[in-house]
Parts: sequence; C-alpha cells; structure tokens
Amino acid sequence: MINQRSSPRFASLAGLFCRIFICLLLSIALPGLSYAAAEADGYLTTADGLRLFYRQLGSGPKGVLVPNGHYLIKDFAQLADSEHTFIFYDLRNRGRSDAVKDSASTSGGIQQEVEDLEAVRRHFHMDKAAIIGHSFVGLVALLYAMEYPQHVERIVQIDAVAPPTNRKYPPNLVRTDRALNEAITKNIAAFAKKAAGMTQEQACRGFWDIIRVYYVTDAKDAVKLDDYCQYPNEWNWGRYFSANIQPSIQSLQLTNAQLAKVVMPVLVIHGTADRVSPYGAGREWALLLPGARLLTIKDGSHYPWIEAPARVFGSIHDFLNGGWPKDAEKVTRIAP
Repeated sequence: MINQRSSPRFASLAGLFCRIFICLLLSIALPGLSYAAAEADGYLTTADGLRLFYRQLGSGPKGVLVPNGHYLIKDFAQLADSEHTFIFYDLRNRGRSDAVKDSASTSGGIQQEVEDLEAVRRHFHMDKAAIIGHSFVGLVALLYAMEYPQHVERIVQIDAVAPPTNRKYPPNLVRTDRALNEAITKNIAAFAKKAAGMTQEQACRGFWDIIRVYYVTDAKDAVKLDDYCQYPNEWNWGRYFSANIQPSIQSLQLTNAQLAKVVMPVLVIHGTADRVSPYGAGREWALLLPGARLLTIKDGSHYPWIEAPARVFGSIHDFLNGGWPKDAEKVTRIAP
C-alpha cells in the first residue's frame, strides 16, 4: 500500500487524474466550453502593411480558414467544435480590415487575395488547413490550392464564380428573371436621385435594401441577409471589386496542369436558382477538378444555406470531418 502523505509523486498523479476527470465532466455537461473559451479577435499584418481583422473560434487540431468572415461568421460559427480551429477573417478593404488607400495595394487583384490567405495561414502556424470559399472567394481558394497545395487539406466551394472557360451553359443550368432585373434597375435609378442627400452609410443601406432580393430565391428571405453598412469599407466595396478584382478574374486563363494540382477533396456546393453564379458553373468546377464532388441545392440561391441550412451545414460538418455527403455527385458531364 502506498502512503499518500509520503509520496509527492502519488499526489501529483492524483491531482492530474482529478483534473482530467473534472474536464471530462465539463466537456459532457458543457460541450461548447472547449471552443467558446478560445474565441479571440485580433489583427494580423500582410506583407504590404495592411491589417486584416480575424476572429478565432475553437482550439482544435484541425485548421479551417474562412475568408469574408464579416458576413459568414453569423451562420457558419455553428460549425466550430472541439476538433477544429476556425479563423474567420475580413478581406482587405472589407468589414473591419484596413481600407486600401493607395494604388500599390490594389494592383494584385485576385492574386492579392491568394497571398492574403497565405498570410493568415502563416500567422496561425497551420501546416495544413481546410478552406471555405463563397462566391468569388471560391475561386480564390482554388487558386491558393494551385499555388500552395502542400498547405491545403480540403476545400468547400460555395456558389463560386464560373471557371474562366467562357462556356455557355444550357438554359436549364442558368437562372434568369427578367422581371426582377428590370424592377431592380428601375428602383436603383429612382434611389440614385435621392441618395445625393444621404450619408454614405444611409446610401449603402438603401442600395442594399433594393438588391438583396436578387441573392435569395424567395424575396421573403431577403431580410436574412445583413447589409454590414456599419463598416465604411462596405460603402465602396462595389467600386473596389469592379476596378480591381473583377478584371483580374476575367483575365485568368487556367491550364489543365494548374487544375491538376487541386487533388485534395473539394466539396462544390451550388444552388440551382443562383442568379449571380449559374448552377452550370458549379457543375463545371466539379467536372474540372479531379478530387471534386457536387452537392446540388435544389432551388438554392447564391446563399444556399438560406434555403437549406440543415443540409448545407450538415454536409460541410461531415466533409470537414473526413466524409462526403451521401448525395454528393461525381460529375462526368455538364448537363445533369
């Protein structure tokens, strides 16, 4: 029999086991404690001196990088668990990150977004990470994987812009709504006459109130999309995108050799009712990328988690933990 009083080693071990037991009880009773306690906000600095705002959720061993965190974190924070460390960050000139004020910081186009993503990975010392990219950032994630494949575990690409192939998709793979387009154009023209006397924040909110219906399938769901006009960056984001990001996307010419580098698993999620990026784009990405499968969200919009939250987030959760959604399709041709 060991004498506890005369054995410091025993006391040390007993204390260790006690702490483990208490932590185990807490993890069962309070499953969110482990990652909620690790929540942290901060800034990191890029090579050209701009600060990017980030929010960390969780402290698990698997890293997940989520650009455009200023609008994704509200819905995507539910994916954080004890297995992952999620880093949501705002792109340059968006949300709480620094504004771009000089031409030297605007010359990089979409490639600059790739380098910013790498700066975030390095800052958090992640050897490998999963990436969640929505809209044009779905393309950023793929370009990053082509340049830094050794640092990418897997990719979730949600309603990404179309591949730069200039392919014309069949009508059944493109959502068109002429009446809505005409109504939005008319409303914007009328609003522009009133906006001159408004503050920039008021003008931002008014403009967003008009166009938000374009991004959802049912107009009633438009209220679920926040405008984020409290951030001055959002007042000029459209002009910045049109002048800097969009031309660089349009000039892209991806080769088969570049696409072949994206061998990691890629879950392509795309809504059939997306008016911004046609459903055909999702099918084409899933066809071009060797490790990709397509999760089709019937009647899903450019924000498909609005129409099918349980399916979208459940599928992403399973994918980040190493699986595939049961109905993820291995695409062999553009037409379904």
